[in-house]
Amino acid sequence: MITVAEAIERITAAFKPVDSESVAIDDGAGRVLAETVRARMTQPPAPVSAMDGYAVRATDAATVPATLKVIGTSPAGHPFAGKVGPGQSVRVFTGGVVPEGVDAVVIQEDTDLGEEIVTIREAAQPGRHIRKAGLDFRYGDALAEAGRRLSARDLSLLAAGDIPMLAVRRRPRIALAATGDELTPPGAPRGPGGIVASSGYGLSALIQKWGGEVLDLGIIPDTVEAVAALPRRAAGADLLLTLGGASVGEHDLIQKALGPKGFVLDFWKIAMRPGKPLIFGRLGTLPLMGLPGNPVSTLVCAILFLRPAIAAMLGTDTATPLMAARAAIDIKANDKRQDYIRARLELRDGEFWATPFPIQDSGMLSTIAAADALIVRPPHAPAVHPGERVDILPLESF
Repeated sequence: MITVAEAIERITAAFKPVDSESVAIDDGAGRVLAETVRARMTQPPAPVSAMDGYAVRATDAATVPATLKVIGTSPAGHPFAGKVGPGQSVRVFTGGVVPEGVDAVVIQEDTDLGEEIVTIREAAQPGRHIRKAGLDFRYGDALAEAGRRLSARDLSLLAAGDIPMLAVRRRPRIALAATGDELTPPGAPRGPGGIVASSGYGLSALIQKWGGEVLDLGIIPDTVEAVAALPRRAAGADLLLTLGGASVGEHDLIQKALGPKGFVLDFWKIAMRPGKPLIFGRLGTLPLMGLPGNPVSTLVCAILFLRPAIAAMLGTDTATPLMAARAAIDIKANDKRQDYIRARLELRDGEFWATPFPIQDSGMLSTIAAADALIVRPPHAPAVHPGERVDILPLESF
């Protein structure tokens, strides 16, 4: 068996970033930039007023009250075309261009709102209430770096930079096949000993959330012929992902069926719980990852190993985020396998407290659905008592 860290390292090393494609900024949410995006304009392009008021020369309104002639207006989108001279002012509105010759804006609350002659009641200060040209960014500035997953805030910034199209990583294509004679889709008739194929739905949702695209190969029977057909059916995929068929006996089926197709095994056992029997190898140029069939093992292994694989294909951070919490109850000493314990979190006085579920059976989807985090217990970790710190992997972001 290999460690979790070694498995992650070997999996992520097998992938390189996929090629890029061009999408409209409207379709950029959640996509990963393939190139750094630079501003195509300066923002603001000219000095603009931050408030409604009067644009003045500060020296003309340094002593108040001061009376100035109003020679025009400058609402947003309709700049005043002339130059402001001594004793003059321009009525300006928020976002309006500050006319040439002035260096301050007096807010309208500090004036009598005159239309031809205005009285200034608060002394003007140079630069006051003026947003300088380029205050936000300038032409050519980097607005978002390559490898960034675009948020709503990023898209607003890029739109302000006059960016209509984006070069993004295409979505990695994940061919997904569930194996097992006992499996049927939800709502379908089931034979004796049959079970509902549930894990694929969670996996598909995770793959899409992480930026991938699912090629659903459906449920395949436990036969050499069905497994041997997978490479052909997965043509064009970046990763072939199988569910089940990863235990000792079934592992031989993968070897027997895919060996003649060029399958080369990298590893198939990890020192962890749940999720020990995970297969990873390569079918020619196509990586293959075989997740264990128990539903909780499937989802935990997807978080630990599939997410970093997709991240490597997108050129983003492959690290798994951990946090600290305090144990709410006693946790026994660990054995030689790294343990991932489903737990609830409670916030007390600014700190998280983790309470493990009493039953950690890997077939219980109810507990993984209700869990807030996984408590990470390294191999041979000593017993933990209430109040002592433990590492947790928050599930909120997955």
